[in-house]
Amino acid sequence: LDAPVSGGEIGAIDGTLTFMVGGDSTALGQVLPVLSAMGKPERIVHVGESGAGQVCKACNQIVLGGTMTVVAEAIALARKNGVDPMKVRAALMGGFAQSRVLEVHGERMIKANYKPGFKGRLFKKDLGIAMTALAEAGVPAAASAVVTQLVHAQVAQGHGEDDYSAIAEVIFDLAGLAEP
Repeated sequence: LDAPVSGGEIGAIDGTLTFMVGGDSTALGQVLPVLSAMGKPERIVHVGESGAGQVCKACNQIVLGGTMTVVAEAIALARKNGVDPMKVRAALMGGFAQSRVLEVHGERMIKANYKPGFKGRLFKKDLGIAMTALAEAGVPAAASAVVTQLVHAQVAQGHGEDDYSAIAEVIFDLAGLAEP
């Protein structure tokens, strides 16, 4: 089985990890009690044959990177125009823009709280895997390529040990914004 996870350190501590499992369903049934100690049964998803879990994890990282980047851009736009980003975030949480990334990481970005849940340098590694998978599958990756470069900049600027939401600092720097 391949069974990458999502949920970060907090999910591991709380036992709420999401498992993206590829491989034999009989084998999954045998290890389900072990996985259930780290994630709720509804968060243990059999996504296909062996290797499918890794593909799913790459998809997860692509969506996270893109979403975190645009959340940071929205916060930067609010700040540049003198609009309270916390109020913007609250308003967006009531509409179709609502997401866990906006909820959790948006607040982290606004408060510049980058205590790691998932380190930027690890996200850089995961995006490298995702970019390789995209290239091998022949999938255009214009947005993911930009996000990958921003994560490389995050690490190069010394934020590799910070949470991956510190990608916001790259966006804020590019926008000419000082610390909040």
